[in-house]
Amino acid sequence: MRTAYNRCRQGLLALFLGLVACSSPDQQAGGPAAGPGDVRVRYTARRVLLPDVPQRGRILDRHDSVLVATRPQYLLQLPRRPPLDTLKLGELLGWDSTTVRRRIAEALPYPDARPGYAVQLRLSPAELERVRRDSANWPALSWTERRRRVYTTPAGAPVLGYLAAEAQPFFRQAKRSGRGRFYRLRNGGVEAYYNGLLSGHRGYLHPLVDQQGRQHGSWAKDTLFQQGQDLHLTIDAKLQAYAEKLMGNRRGYLVALDPRTGEILAYVSAPVYPAATITAPDQAGVRAELLEHEDLPLLNRPAMLANPPGSVFKLVNAAVALQLSAITPATSFRCDQSLVSCVHHHPKATSLAKGLKYSCNPYFYQVMRNLIECVPDSLAGDTVAARHANLAQWRRYVRSFGLDATLGVDMPREAPGFLPTPAYYDKARRTRSWSYRSIYSLSLGQGEINLTGLQMANLAAIVANRGWYYPPHLVRGIGAGGPLPRFRQKHRTLVDSAHFAALVPGMVAVLQRGGTADASSLADVGITVAGKTGTVQNDEGDDHAAFVGFAPADHPKIAVAVYLENGGFGATAAAPCAVMVMEKHLRGYIAPKRKHWEKRIQRRARGE
Repeated sequence: MRTAYNRCRQGLLALFLGLVACSSPDQQAGGPAAGPGDVRVRYTARRVLLPDVPQRGRILDRHDSVLVATRPQYLLQLPRRPPLDTLKLGELLGWDSTTVRRRIAEALPYPDARPGYAVQLRLSPAELERVRRDSANWPALSWTERRRRVYTTPAGAPVLGYLAAEAQPFFRQAKRSGRGRFYRLRNGGVEAYYNGLLSGHRGYLHPLVDQQGRQHGSWAKDTLFQQGQDLHLTIDAKLQAYAEKLMGNRRGYLVALDPRTGEILAYVSAPVYPAATITAPDQAGVRAELLEHEDLPLLNRPAMLANPPGSVFKLVNAAVALQLSAITPATSFRCDQSLVSCVHHHPKATSLAKGLKYSCNPYFYQVMRNLIECVPDSLAGDTVAARHANLAQWRRYVRSFGLDATLGVDMPREAPGFLPTPAYYDKARRTRSWSYRSIYSLSLGQGEINLTGLQMANLAAIVANRGWYYPPHLVRGIGAGGPLPRFRQKHRTLVDSAHFAALVPGMVAVLQRGGTADASSLADVGITVAGKTGTVQNDEGDDHAAFVGFAPADHPKIAVAVYLENGGFGATAAAPCAVMVMEKHLRGYIAPKRKHWEKRIQRRARGE
């Protein structure tokens, strides 16, 4: 079979060369046609690589601080045998004994090390100079210099990502780990997504030359040399680092964005880890721990993990119910515990604003029941056909929020989340005659609904904008230009802006006296926050804590979503993290009144 293929390939090549040689070089170059006595000249198509090599572009934050660049990296290689005196090695490098042991333990055997060498350690230029000066006393040591991607900050690992060529040792480790996560983890952040723009491309010439090497035109258009483009991120490096301190080793995510533009200000997937870990030559041991860790720190949670949103989803159901005239802002419902339990005692929800303020479960049970069983102008009566039609209509409006679909963020992978269809329930309940009672968990954001962290933050932005959004994105500028064109396209929901405006008083009341998150108010510093708490029931452990919100409520500049797995109540676990990120972004510092909160949250994030 291979022989036949080779014969066919050779035949096509001979045919191509025959066609190339059928014209004279003068004809090909646009000169006069060859006369009857001219000798036919055979010429060759060549591809010539220009000598200039493009430099890979840098990655900068929104304030033009360099986060990733290609720079020299100095590696010290330690031999397997004989064992080194680590105390003397520390004296040579200027490290204490604890640092020496830690650095060697973090490195472990490096898969790509030179034969006979077990560990490679990164050195600063000053440390390398000390080794060079004393090299006569350390004949067993070897060092090299390479140009590699260098991270100037430990923050933003899932955003910055990695260059695939430098992550090969990690890929091999992941395959060997046997935990089945390799393909799920292969997420290179903006390094991978914008690789073609960052790397640029070399120039190529395509001359036609004769047997004497003289050029006679070109056989293809020349390829211009293109330097690698810098990426200007939407991320605020200082806000990112602060948010990571609040999340720390807990499982969950925090996404903050500017609702006016869709620019992501902070993007945290927790547990957090240093950005250089995946590609650093002396971090093999740390990578092994991350791969085996039960909390899945290498999982890009905001983009790839979809969870039930809990009571946060009441905002969506309320907006759709207002649009379809299933309720009005003045609609009152009794807190009927026989329908569904309410986790805390509160006054009667005599309006939508109070229903949101108290997060009354029976209130929103009845809101959703009106949508499914008796929407005005829908099919008459509560019939099987009416329930199917009303659920399908509800889903169509909810999908306009960017749910049950990818938002198109500039990352290699993104999960779409999930919204159930009538057909889904027909199959799951094994009957078309399912009742609202069997799907009422939709009213509380539980059950089959799943949203990603990006979708949760975008939901807050939609309410902040009163019904529209720009797709969330991480890059605001490529070279001297702006973001990708699709991030400038405004998307509108199917819900009128007036109905989103009707949600805001209730969201503001959530952080006022008597609201579910009144302890997280920023009124003392003149910031009015609009938000919604969520406590997501979990049958396998402590409940998950959620919060979405924006500030200032009247002219929003930041929208935040926080989700803490097994965090407990959204009001006590997620809301404080969100409002501190808001305060940090809007004021630059945290008021003394909340410093004790800040320290307590950071201690909890460190696992203390």
